[in-house]
Amino acid sequence: MIMTTGTLVAVTDGEKLRLFRNKGHEPQIDLVELGEPTLQAANTGSGGRHRSSTANPDDSRLREDDFAAAVAEYLNREALAGAFEHVVVVADPRTLGELRKHVEPSLKAKLAGELGKDLVKHSVEAIENTLAAA
Repeated sequence: MIMTTGTLVAVTDGEKLRLFRNKGHEPQIDLVELGEPTLQAANTGSGGRHRSSTANPDDSRLREDDFAAAVAEYLNREALAGAFEHVVVVADPRTLGELRKHVEPSLKAKLAGELGKDLVKHSVEAIENTLAAA
């Protein structure tokens, strides 16, 4: 994946969000980790209206969906505020699917790429290598 300088990279799963800024010049990727953002609690994940045991039996899945919605809301706000020109989202496939449900047009316009992999617990170097190979 070729990434412009300054691109925001959001690496997330259902529990944690790591943000990086690309300081490398094309085609090199050189990620610098940013501080962990404060997310507003969301309660809008899939199953938010169907909390019966038959519709969604796993409470941890609901918490993960709510976290994904909170991440999307954060990225939507930052996109509207002009905090970044381009963003790449890296998340496990399930979280990525939930995030997509909450992406607003302002964020979609700045979305430079998505990668369906769980890399949140990997080193910066491993994330850089995975993005370079994508």
